[in-house]
Amino acid sequence: MPPHTIVMHASDNVAIVANDGGLPAGTVLAQGVVLQGPVPQGHKVALTDIAAQAPVLRYGVPIGYALQTLPAGTWVHERLLQLPAARGLDALPLCTAKLPAPAPLQGYTFEGYKNPDGSVGTRNILAITTTVQCVAGVVEFAVEKIKRELLPQYAHVDDVIGLEHSYGCGVAIDAPGAEIPIRTLRNISLNPNFGGEVLVVSLGCEKLPPAKLMPAGSIPITQLQGPEGALDVVCLQDEGHDGFMSMIDHIVQSALPHLERLNARRRQTVPASALVVGVQCGGSDAFSGATANPAVGFCTDLLVRAGATVMFSETTEVRDGIAQLTARASTPEVAQAMIREMQWYDDYLGRGQSDRSANTTPGNKQGGLSNIVEKAMGSIVKSGTLPITGVLAPGEKLQHKGLVYAATPASDFICGTLQLAAGMNLHVFTTGRGTPYGLAEVPVIKVATRTALAKRWHDLMDINAGTIADGQKSIEDVGWELFHFLLEVASGRKKTWAEHWKLKNALVLFNPAPVT
Repeated sequence: MPPHTIVMHASDNVAIVANDGGLPAGTVLAQGVVLQGPVPQGHKVALTDIAAQAPVLRYGVPIGYALQTLPAGTWVHERLLQLPAARGLDALPLCTAKLPAPAPLQGYTFEGYKNPDGSVGTRNILAITTTVQCVAGVVEFAVEKIKRELLPQYAHVDDVIGLEHSYGCGVAIDAPGAEIPIRTLRNISLNPNFGGEVLVVSLGCEKLPPAKLMPAGSIPITQLQGPEGALDVVCLQDEGHDGFMSMIDHIVQSALPHLERLNARRRQTVPASALVVGVQCGGSDAFSGATANPAVGFCTDLLVRAGATVMFSETTEVRDGIAQLTARASTPEVAQAMIREMQWYDDYLGRGQSDRSANTTPGNKQGGLSNIVEKAMGSIVKSGTLPITGVLAPGEKLQHKGLVYAATPASDFICGTLQLAAGMNLHVFTTGRGTPYGLAEVPVIKVATRTALAKRWHDLMDINAGTIADGQKSIEDVGWELFHFLLEVASGRKKTWAEHWKLKNALVLFNPAPVT
């Protein structure tokens, strides 16, 4: 393959090397630039002489300032760049972007499970809620018994899972910030893929008892109630339990009516507007913002045009694009809500004597991302181009459709957990370095940024966006491919590789409150 570089914006003074294996010293690029030394794949090369302290431009914005003169052909990496200061959160543009009204995208449907609250599931799962980590082992044992002995009798139930987490006791349960993990677990229990069935397993002495987790009025669906009209709870410390197997049998027997009701459900044709898609990236590289994330952004626009809801998140990975986001806000209130969430997270990081620069990982840098600014510019494009119509604080549940900023940490596991709480029924996850990330609660569609990764991890990646860098497909081609694949997965006609291998990561509740 001849030397191949990717330039993201006409004003950029660097390009990334697209060739698998990188390029050796002396290579002459199409721009006429001669490489001063070897440049790895995904890493930047200076297209012009860049003076010391001059901005290094990618995506048309300064991703850093040169710490020394960088002659054309120089490999530009993180050790040669000074990180720009974070954009202040005052005097931001509010609702200034001139965004054309998108044409509605009509006629697209999928086969989903209608729920009593009006939401739609893409899977039909019995999820057993746990109030505290102490019960996790017992619930795991019971779930395996249910799956082995009962689930084969319920052909229309996809799975039985335990909502295990590390919260519930040893915490300052009423401290500021403690409401975040509590409402997160509550709202996950009501995820559309669980059909409105709530079964809770409690220890009995924890700080987060069932009544605090699911207070009166928090479960509006009568189908959630137990046989006596109360929340369906198995408490392991109840005196009626005579040994371990008594606890297991109680959980198994309690699961039966929930399985019966779930098994009676059938998929029905519903409009694509019933989709709630969370988009996220992990194990990112320099191709993330050039291939996979732009394709996801194009698909995001398609989904929103079809009336669906798309959530983008990862506060530290969009913080440096806050001016772009507030400009795209549909109302001043939405813009101010985004600013509020950014300020909250700035303050949170400050209390830990850290800032947004702590986000980038060694793998990000090995993949060509020099710092958080460059990473943010590539991450934000997952949100597409349409107006942002809503903002969620961590753990909150969606209230309306459209393009929504769901404020979360950038941690893959915490972000996915919070998007589950918001109500997502499908997850799209882009990766360049590669990660076997998956969730038991929703299908996770993995999009590879590079063809080399898609080929090497051929039975883990669902979509290859590396074809964009290879020149085989356009961003629009891959965006449409992802859109159609989403509908197939939502309908149960296709499974993701993560589903095939039953890969799942743990739920990780975001707890900014003290641990005692």
